[in-house]
Amino acid sequence: MNLNNFQVHDRDLTEETLTRYQSAPAIAIDTETMGLVPGRDRLCLVQLCDPSGFVTAIRVPRGHRDAPNLKRLLEDPNIEKVFHFARFDVAQLAHTFGIDTRPIFCTKIASKLARTYTGNHGLKNLVQELEGIELDKSAQSSDWGNAENLSAEQLSYAANDVRYLLSVRDKLTRMLQREDRWELARKCFDCIPVFTELDLQQYKDIFEH
Repeated sequence: MNLNNFQVHDRDLTEETLTRYQSAPAIAIDTETMGLVPGRDRLCLVQLCDPSGFVTAIRVPRGHRDAPNLKRLLEDPNIEKVFHFARFDVAQLAHTFGIDTRPIFCTKIASKLARTYTGNHGLKNLVQELEGIELDKSAQSSDWGNAENLSAEQLSYAANDVRYLLSVRDKLTRMLQREDRWELARKCFDCIPVFTELDLQQYKDIFEH
């Protein structure tokens, strides 16, 4: 991991880092949590990356509910926020910090619309196919709750989860445009906050018969 292009903050972005990210047209974002149920499993880490590959990891201690600089960034209408499975991360950020994240690009949705030749839409599969890089996912299922003492392996894993997202987004966008599915993808991205709100209120399958 290039330490000159990686930094760790506690609780929120600094003003200097916020200003840096605000100059970008798009940023990649991911979260690490204690589990997969928003409201039960708390947010532990937020990772961001700009087009230059500059990564910031924000450690979130238990009970911390206020990150005004992060909120300003993620609610900025002029910066696209790129996630892999945005539905989960957006829900965690809304539940923990009250952030209404927009606009959104989700590489999982984009992959499912564009890469209909495969059923493999995980981030590892995407990065391997589109970037030619194999991600090490060995730290994925680990304890993120002790934010002050995360291992070098955990931080490296967390950084890599955002480091390639912007490039993957660009390649998926070209595929969607080539296959005349780009407008449909945009409509799906616009729906993510609605699904997030339903998830947080524990509604399930309301579109089913």
